[in-house]
Amino acid sequence: MPTSAPPKNRFERRRAETRQALVRAARQILAETGDTSASIQTIAERADVGFGTFYNHFESKTELFDAAVRDALEEFGRTFDEQLEGVDDPAELVAAGFRLSAHLSASRPELMKVLRHRGLSHIYSDSGLAPRAVRDLEVGIASGRFTVADPTVALTALGGSLLALVELRFARPDLDGDETASNLAEMLLRMLGVPPEDAYDVARRPLPDRD
Repeated sequence: MPTSAPPKNRFERRRAETRQALVRAARQILAETGDTSASIQTIAERADVGFGTFYNHFESKTELFDAAVRDALEEFGRTFDEQLEGVDDPAELVAAGFRLSAHLSASRPELMKVLRHRGLSHIYSDSGLAPRAVRDLEVGIASGRFTVADPTVALTALGGSLLALVELRFARPDLDGDETASNLAEMLLRMLGVPPEDAYDVARRPLPDRD
């Protein structure tokens, strides 16, 4: 799904659709293997566009795969915005984010596999989850909900833990995903300064019902 404003005319629409087809193809390849060595011809064939068309949109494969990861991260972030709209407690946002990630590993595996394979290099990205997480951390610190001093350091801990959770969900699908995510969220909330009993309760609040 494109993240920019809708194109205004037919030419712009077709150009945007072609670019997004290339991004989708790159996302599929990343989800399958995490490997960026696929040839431009292979990518173009998967996107159902001509070889030369690739260079009308991207200068290199590196640029395309970076765009594919950013596209996945932004979709991830929008999903959180939609699911957690109206949740004001920064601690609950952290906990619910981990639990939703566990659910998405099953319901939207391609998206989460892109994160699994390429998320670490984008942990401080200016799109996707990172800026949203920093925003919530800063609100939590300002309100006294969190006692950590540096939101960037806290983001490092949260981002690394999220990637580890995603890896665990694919490596051990037999585990109870929600229980695992809740236990991890409780530990992280305590790290952020939430009292133990409160952290336990917040990590197990019912998730918002958006169905």
